[in-house]
Amino acid sequence: MKKFMPFIVVGVLIVIIVTVFLSLAKVQHMVVIKEGNTQKLPIKMELHKYQDSDCGMVIDDLSYASQVIAPDGRTWFFHDHGDFVHWLSDKPFEKSAVIWVMSRDTHKWIDGRKAYYTLNELTPMGYGFGAYEHKKEGMVDFDTMRLKMLRGETLKNPKIRKQLLGK
Repeated sequence: MKKFMPFIVVGVLIVIIVTVFLSLAKVQHMVVIKEGNTQKLPIKMELHKYQDSDCGMVIDDLSYASQVIAPDGRTWFFHDHGDFVHWLSDKPFEKSAVIWVMSRDTHKWIDGRKAYYTLNELTPMGYGFGAYEHKKEGMVDFDTMRLKMLRGETLKNPKIRKQLLGK
């Protein structure tokens, strides 16, 4: 019996570990990507069920949320507009993707390419881009926001942060 004891202990540990992982997988049900969105409309997102496709964090607030839809209907989710710009920058469908962003002024999903963006908001990942349906002074268009993000001209950059916020 002593010869088999190490094998029994290892077997029991393996069963416990597998059981824990399987039970966690059943509880989470995190959504990273949805397929079949051929109409390319924004998908209703439930808080704490969707995961940012760039940074992997759980989306717990829709204030700065965005969705990117590929031509084939696959949809990815983001909790900071800077994340979708970063993630989309090397995709073959970057130019043809449909982008939906949550508007801060009308609180509805709007076309991300037609939205206006602030540069100095406290966003989940600290990039600073808030999306708006109606343009106000100091806001920039999508192309300008995208360029600033890709150049690193965001609130994460200490020089830009000081320039925009005085901090």
